[in-house]
Amino acid sequence: MKSKKDFCILVVDDSTTNVVLLEAIFYERGYKIETAYNAKEASAVIDKKTPDLILLDLLMPQVNGFDFLKKLRKDRNTKETPVIVVSAATDEENVDKIMRMGAIDFIKKPIDLEYLVDKVESVLHEKYN
Repeated sequence: MKSKKDFCILVVDDSTTNVVLLEAIFYERGYKIETAYNAKEASAVIDKKTPDLILLDLLMPQVNGFDFLKKLRKDRNTKETPVIVVSAATDEENVDKIMRMGAIDFIKKPIDLEYLVDKVESVLHEKYN
């Protein structure tokens, strides 16, 4: 049974404010946190160690969250890694698309932090314990 300090969460968002906020919240709760400001940085983090869960923004420069999620699902190392999309792109079409692509949840910005923390802890507990 893993403890919080054994879990690694990767936050992928081009907004420094969001990255710093999520990093602080989950670090404070005892999780290991990796951060990336774009898909290229996220891939470099994943190449070193596959995270236990990924928090992914959709609207990023170069490679957007849709394309990155598609890449994650095709990679044998990350195809089962839980991905929670955290985005301001909240129209029903986007939500349906990312859920069909294999995300486990969609959380809209501005973030309901209590809900996000509960969701992350629930997912990690179900998947790894």
